Amino acid sequence: MALSKSEKRNRIHLRIRKTISGTAERPRLCVFRSNKEIYAQIIDDLSGQTLGAASSRDKGIVTSDVNKSEIAKLVGKAIAEKAVKSGVESVVFDRGGYLYHGRVKQLAEGAREGGLKF
Repeated sequence: MALSKSEKRNRIHLRIRKTISGTAERPRLCVFRSNKEIYAQIIDDLSGQTLGAASSRDKGIVTSDVNKSEIAKLVGKAIAEKAVKSGVESVVFDRGGYLYHGRVKQLAEGAREGGLKF
């Protein structure tokens, strides 16, 4: 029996997470994408702490008259701004089992424009 879309994504995500881990010097930038929203977290896996988070539901993100790709780019810039404030300049990008395409790619480009290196 074939896997569902979410089961396939979870398998891919677990395969990625076997090799990617965030440290205090280089935390993990984790992305979750739903049909309507997009979320990003900066996580230190060694201590198990979330250093910062941003989403398309935040009040600072303008959601009127822009499409979801542009919102994802704004979320990337917001998470980069929070990371730089907390002293993080370099991260490991965890695409969460999604293709590096569309909104995930826009979020990554926005984070790079905001000053993060990965």
